[in-house]
This record gives sequence, structure tokens and C-alpha cells, in this order.
Amino acid sequence: MSSGTPKCIFGPVPSRRLGRSLGIDLVPLKTCTYDCIYCQLGRTTTKRVERREYVATSAIVAELREALDSGVAPDYLTFSGSGEPTLHAGIGEVITAAKRLTTIPVAVLTNGSLLWNRDVRNALAGADLVIPSLDAGDSGLFEYVNRPHPDVTFSAMLGGLAAFREEFAKPIWLEVMLLGGVTSVEEEVRRIARLVKRMAPDRVQLNTVVRPPAEDYALRVPIEVMERLAGLFDPPAEVAADRADAPHPFTHSTCRHAVLALLKRRPCTMQDVAAGLELHVGETVKLLESLMTEGIVIRVFQAGQYFYLPADRD
Repeated sequence: MSSGTPKCIFGPVPSRRLGRSLGIDLVPLKTCTYDCIYCQLGRTTTKRVERREYVATSAIVAELREALDSGVAPDYLTFSGSGEPTLHAGIGEVITAAKRLTTIPVAVLTNGSLLWNRDVRNALAGADLVIPSLDAGDSGLFEYVNRPHPDVTFSAMLGGLAAFREEFAKPIWLEVMLLGGVTSVEEEVRRIARLVKRMAPDRVQLNTVVRPPAEDYALRVPIEVMERLAGLFDPPAEVAADRADAPHPFTHSTCRHAVLALLKRRPCTMQDVAAGLELHVGETVKLLESLMTEGIVIRVFQAGQYFYLPADRD
């Protein structure tokens, strides 16, 4: 690929749910249909519902082929990253190409906001696993938590999830993000559980805030509360969030310290940092840009890639 083409393939990175995951990032940072208060990437900068080819589909496929030819052996190829992947008009073509290139299963992480669109549902038909989300049990909390584009209504989003379940015979794992004092209230969880029951996903996975969110009032729910609320679903939901005594959550300061400690050992690409520290690629970009702005880290171009290293490195 030419040096002017954005890198779309990253990892493999470790994933709690998917093992070693080779990421496929189709849209620019924070291009999304939502502006969720809990997003670890910060506030959405480009909120839209119009689908377009942000990066040439052929270039993404070529980069994926190059990564697979290098011998990487992830457990999944995962469409995720800087925003909502179904906003890329060529996602279906990339999925089809991935299935031709390898037998590694394909997973798509999506907020589910565009599943009312038949073209989007058709585009995801070739995936092996789809993980959409549902974060609220009514339109009021949907607007508060997800801050959707005006064209994405609560009823349309629910209709899209139901239509996709009818058409997609392969596994669907539904993620539910619970927030302290907001959607972790038992009655609110019961509302969500009633909607989930009608959608019949293969799994329901509860999550909560792990890394610094877009808004400081998006609060983490204690693991013991999550485990109790999981029983309100039928069948009971799984708790995907890390325990409080796990290595996560990273705070902003510990992330910075970890990044600098890694770069002092060796120059790294952005993908190296994300993989080595189990950070989201978008979060890694933000950290590195912040460190460069402060003059703590510099970036050099070598052998066709950008490497990051401490500014005071001997």
C-alpha cells in the first residue's frame, strides 16, 4: 500500500471474548451513528448515518491479504476500531473477500443502529459472528446514553435488531452496557431484559465502563452488582466486564506510563503499542498524539512505517 493510505488492519490484539483478534478498522476515528456517553474513544466528531467508502475497499482487501500472507494466525478477523463499521459502504465486499482469503472466522462488532437498513443486513450476512449492542430499555434512556444521530430512532433500532435476528442464522452475541445509577437500576435492566427476550440472541453479555469514558458521569458498575443483574435475563446473561482486581481498568495516567515504559524499551508502531498493552487502537492513537503534542514522544518514518519513541531517548 502507498504510505498515504490509512492503515486499516491492526493486531492481532488480545480480546477477552474472541481470543487473538486481527482488527479491521473501516472508518476514521470517532465517525459513528452514536455519541455514547461511555465511549472510551471520546466524543464523536463526525456523527452520520450516510454510508460511504471512507477507504477504498480494494485497498483494505489488499492490506488484509498482506497481513494474512505474513503468517499471522488470529482466532478471529474482527471488524471494529475507530467508529461504526457498517458506515463503510464496502463492508460486505470486505467480508466476502476475507472469506475467500482464509478460513479464520469473521466477527463484526456493531452498535446495531443501521440494521433497519436491508443493505446493511445483507452486507453482514457473510459474517460468522455479529455482536451488536443494546444499552437502554426505552427511548428516553436511549437518547441519554447513546446520543444517536437524529435519523436513528429507538423503534427503528429495535426493529433492525429483530429483523437481523430473523435473517441471520449464525451466532449473535448481544452486548449490554450498564452504567452506574443509570441503566444499572433493576427496573431499567428488567426493561432491557424484556426486549432482549423477544430478540433471542445466542448470548447476552453485560459490560460496564472500564477505561476513561467520554463523559465523567458515565460510571462503572461493581462486578458483584453486574453478577446479580445478569440473573434478570432469561437465560442469565454473561458478565464480560473485568473484575475490579483484574489488570484493567487502565486510568489515563497509567496508560501513559505503560506506553512510555514500552517505548523506552524499543521503538513501536501504533499497532505494536495497541497489541502490547491490550489497548483499543483508537485509544492508542489518542494517547500517542497527546504525548507528541507535549513533546514527550516523537514519530519517525522508517521502512515504510511510522515508529514512536521517547523524545529524550539516547
